[in-house]
Amino acid sequence: MRRLRFGLFENAQANDSGTATWRHPDNQRVRFDELAYWRDLARLCEDARLDFLFLADAWGWADVNGERPEICSVEGLDLPRLDPAVVASALMAQTEQLGLVMTGSVLTEQPYAFARRMASLDQLSGGRIGWNVVTTGTAETAVQAFGIPMVPHDERYRMADDFMELVYKLWEGAWEPDALVKDKGGVFADPSKVHRIAHEGPYFRSHGYGNTAYSPQGTPVLFQAGASPAGRAFGGKHGECMFIGAGSVAQLAEHTRAIRAEAVASGRSADAVKIMSAFACVVGKTTADAERKYQRVLDAQSPEVAVASYAWFTGLDLSSYEPDTPMTELHTELSQTQVARFAGLTVGDVLKDWHAHGVGAKPVVGTPEEIADRLCELAEGADLDGFLLSPVIQPGSTQDFVEHVLPILRERGVAGKEYEGATLRERLLGTGSAMLPAEHPAAAHRAGGLRRAA
Repeated sequence: MRRLRFGLFENAQANDSGTATWRHPDNQRVRFDELAYWRDLARLCEDARLDFLFLADAWGWADVNGERPEICSVEGLDLPRLDPAVVASALMAQTEQLGLVMTGSVLTEQPYAFARRMASLDQLSGGRIGWNVVTTGTAETAVQAFGIPMVPHDERYRMADDFMELVYKLWEGAWEPDALVKDKGGVFADPSKVHRIAHEGPYFRSHGYGNTAYSPQGTPVLFQAGASPAGRAFGGKHGECMFIGAGSVAQLAEHTRAIRAEAVASGRSADAVKIMSAFACVVGKTTADAERKYQRVLDAQSPEVAVASYAWFTGLDLSSYEPDTPMTELHTELSQTQVARFAGLTVGDVLKDWHAHGVGAKPVVGTPEEIADRLCELAEGADLDGFLLSPVIQPGSTQDFVEHVLPILRERGVAGKEYEGATLRERLLGTGSAMLPAEHPAAAHRAGGLRRAA
């Protein structure tokens, strides 16, 4: 069995994944707006040698019939939140090797400014930055805030392709890696290695010079989580690490095969994309002890949150449908992933399920050995490369995993004990190079001999 990679999924807000567990007495995520919370969490991850801390984000908010329900403010469901890039920037000085992955939307960002921000972070972190590329699942409310037109779901992926081509030109083609000479007796930068870029796309335009020089990785490690056909096609073309939801071995294996097939269809190798599944767990000394811990989590939140939370992700007000309505009858231009995953279920089934764990993974509840067994079963049966731990209660969930489950996985030889490689790309993807491989579409935009060198 291959060595697995592990990341920690987090949100810079009081609640996570559409649930509202902030009232739980052990949950410290309510301190999301304190630097000390993030510092301690990042150090916990680095001490445990987790590969990265993944910072999710959203621009929109819950909306039911044109209004944000009062329950959202009462329970801190969707707002307020912090900018993940700012959080990552603060954590660079608190860590030395931990990868820092942040979410950025192609719908709300401007490519030229975004490229500079990410290159700056990659430069100052020494090549530890990843970008979770999103098209904004909460677009319906986000476009109101930005004063921009709504863009249909599949068209947002066409927009994303255009966005990617432009930032590739800025990251890979504007400055060659050795353009900066910094010779006080000669030149600061070699003009033959600084290039003007030109982009006239259907959605974005840019002409001129890149604002930042080549960073340690050039392009940050590219994460993507789309589960719709358009999302899988985009991930197979651009993604280096695809994040998929939780499920059975058969369900995950189907997703994995589809993503690898899309990578091949885009001219890449099947294993060019590392596939990581969401995974949550509640650890107890016994199975009964773990079940009691999980019940306390469920008791900490109100069922009323579920309707508002589901509307936040999908724009669909499930309270307006009869409980026995099949989910296959519903459609949205927002996150289609959160409709497709419930195919075969009814509205009533979804509200019950959503109350338990929202958009996140349904926790595996049991002893450390039972949880380690399940991880290995999923990884081997579904051809997974790793897992993204989605904590139920912070920092307790992360502490339980790294103190009780991770040592078992290391004993079995499926989890590493130390970081290997200087950059996030080298460690996470095992490429042996900080740069994207030649088969990736970004490589086509590299200047001169660099196209062949990678």
